[in-house]
Amino acid sequence: MSKRRDALAGFLTPVAPTTEGVVRTKPVVQSGALNSMNQAIANLATEAQEAERLRSQLEAGETIVELDPALIERSFIRDRIGGFSGPKFDAFREGIKVVGQIIPVLVRPHPDRSGEYQLAYGHRRVEACLQLGRNVKAIIRNLSDDDLVRAQGKENSDREDLSFIEKALFALRMEEKGIRRQVIMDALAITSKGVLSGMITLAMALPPELVEAIGPAQSIGRPRWEAFVELLRKDENQTIWRSLIKAQSFEELTSDARFEKLFKAVSVKSQTSKDEQIIHSAEGRRIASVQSGKRALKLTIPTKDNPEFAAFLLNRIPEIYSEFVSESRHAKDQKT
Repeated sequence: MSKRRDALAGFLTPVAPTTEGVVRTKPVVQSGALNSMNQAIANLATEAQEAERLRSQLEAGETIVELDPALIERSFIRDRIGGFSGPKFDAFREGIKVVGQIIPVLVRPHPDRSGEYQLAYGHRRVEACLQLGRNVKAIIRNLSDDDLVRAQGKENSDREDLSFIEKALFALRMEEKGIRRQVIMDALAITSKGVLSGMITLAMALPPELVEAIGPAQSIGRPRWEAFVELLRKDENQTIWRSLIKAQSFEELTSDARFEKLFKAVSVKSQTSKDEQIIHSAEGRRIASVQSGKRALKLTIPTKDNPEFAAFLLNRIPEIYSEFVSESRHAKDQKT
């Protein structure tokens, strides 16, 4: 093995002793400090998964430097819901305090301020080092805006750390920043334009205040969020969720439990009629609903998000009716 590889092996030594695969006997009683330490050590398992990628970066000649975290600006597109707090982050910070920062963050020179940097990924590591008063180990790379969001998205994809709603909001924020759809798809590892369009449409339909109150909701996938959005279209449900998120008991729940509580609350008041049919576009967006009665059929078109479609359809109704009459006559002629 070359001296260079020997150096790399020494650098990566702290990653090796993770707790994965080791069977431990759980103590009958654990103190709070011991429990926090166990969580901190468990976090090293995630870092170990990235060791091979770090090895490749170093072998490619990228140099690791130490930077003042105060000189590092967060990515210009936010990808997470909530801040840096809670037991998980506390355990993560404790791990860096005890073992040190193993995996460097990725930054680029700040496009507007000389001597400062902009972060591509490693937000938790930067915040932890800032709170601990330590420098941050970083790799500096010249990145375009597109390159930065691709790297940011790939990091999140590799870690499988972003929930569905965080990905949807990340996609929306990139769209609002003018990032091309293909770049957004690359960043989120999405191959379908329809899926991406549906995610952005869903994120647009959710009040930011509501999403921030719920949090990342790691266990809640796309179908539940889509059903939730449909329920929120009811005007009477606006008052319900706004009232619930202000309660102290709501803040004490986990993120998943917050979603479930709100979903249940608006579902009780918004049971869909058995004779109501929801019509979706090819991208999964609700464009109309139909209620069938004995004497009439009621078509409802939401105008809040797409008023042009309602006007377009109204203008086309006479033409559609004429086409219907023509086809009906043709069918009768064929029978006779």
